[in-house]
Amino acid sequence: MSENRPYLLAIDQGTSSSRAVVFDSDARPIANAQQEFPQVYPRPGWVEHDPEAIWNSVVEVTRRALSAAGKISIAGLGITNQRETTLVWDRKTGVCVHHAIVWQDRRTADYCQDLKDAGKESLVALKTGLRLDPYFSATKLRWILENVEGAREQADSGRLAFGTVDCFLLWRLTGGRVHATDATNASRTLLFNIHTQDWDDELLELFGIPRSLLPSVRDCAADYGTTDSALFGVEIPICGVAGDQQAALIGQAGFQAGMTKSTYGTGCFVIANTGETALVSRNDLLTTVAYRLDGKVTYGIEGSIFVAGSAIQWLRDQLNIITSAGETGAVAEATGVVDHVHVVPAFAGLGAPYWDPGARGAILGLSRDTGIPEIVTATLQAVAYQTKDLVDAMAEDGILPTVIRVDGGMVSNDWFLGFLANILALPVERPRNIESTVLGAAYLAGLQSGVYSSTDEIGSFWEIDATFDPAMSAERRADLYAGWQDAVGRVRSVKT
Repeated sequence: MSENRPYLLAIDQGTSSSRAVVFDSDARPIANAQQEFPQVYPRPGWVEHDPEAIWNSVVEVTRRALSAAGKISIAGLGITNQRETTLVWDRKTGVCVHHAIVWQDRRTADYCQDLKDAGKESLVALKTGLRLDPYFSATKLRWILENVEGAREQADSGRLAFGTVDCFLLWRLTGGRVHATDATNASRTLLFNIHTQDWDDELLELFGIPRSLLPSVRDCAADYGTTDSALFGVEIPICGVAGDQQAALIGQAGFQAGMTKSTYGTGCFVIANTGETALVSRNDLLTTVAYRLDGKVTYGIEGSIFVAGSAIQWLRDQLNIITSAGETGAVAEATGVVDHVHVVPAFAGLGAPYWDPGARGAILGLSRDTGIPEIVTATLQAVAYQTKDLVDAMAEDGILPTVIRVDGGMVSNDWFLGFLANILALPVERPRNIESTVLGAAYLAGLQSGVYSSTDEIGSFWEIDATFDPAMSAERRADLYAGWQDAVGRVRSVKT
């Protein structure tokens, strides 16, 4: 390993774990470390993280990855993060005034409904491309200001700072010198106008948010300062930031309009690149910033599923019917497609295209001969059905992908990808590096630091591992999907 070659460091701060990976200039991982951290559930529907647990896990995995990589030169650091998760901290101490409120959290559902009833959703959608849903950051931020003692007064006096996880990490990594975020994370707050590319005064007034709380917004590949030398023994340039799903699109080299990726992590997120057009969905999908490079915005249309890989964790940790996620493929292979049992994993409500925060999970169609194999298989099938919900909605909006590129932990499961291809009636491509999110962060750092000259060069690194082609009849597919739609209808809080 040559000390003279440039290397890139990427931090992926996710919903259930933090990871750091060192890549060489050919985008190959040479060292990595990962660490889970606790989830906090104060009440049903509430999800929090301890900010110090997030921070400590990031520092730990970064130190371990750098140590494993040996004596090398890091040209740049990229950060990607769980989006929408909301933190507020004291500018003097850097200490958060409350736990981080996680993107899955539903505590502001009633407030969102009040705003909808007041006719505010069209205004919000026009400016942000988003919906009034507890998923996004603004209502979480407002909740902290309204419910943490002294927070509103401190915010009004300019003492507090708000940020998504990327922003919080930047503040800590730079020793409080940089309060910034990137355009992708800003676009998920309900406070950022994706057309003017600035925080929107009308939205700030609607949610009661002082502008002094907000970070500056930069390109995805930009100068974000340097890490404090006390953290890792050397100052490392921070060169790139993007929310996890946009980073995955970049990691999948999704730089051409129409390219579509689906990431299977804690949730599932399908993003299609729509180029310079901020396409307005007629089917309750989201318009978002896919990335912003050299001041130029590329937009995307996105469907968000709140529960995907976390449903497999539920089978393991709450039901205790599997001991590891890796078992599920063999179970499903032995069981075959399940016709009449449906698991609807609406543990945090339903995301796109339903947007029903009041929906709750259920297992439907149980009979005396239903056992663990059927429930495990039906859970895998549910993730595929939810993906079809999104792809069908995109098709109605005029986006007709000819192939879906997939990434994330679940895509090591061949049975799942085969069923996904069958239910979508589309080829599914799995890349050699399924960790596209952290790779996307490294690519952004490489663009800013000069390791990579262009997105075209980045695209040349993408390699396919396997293609899963559909082989199911149209009639069989339609019957299976009709059963899923019936099951979803039974758990909806608002019947349609």
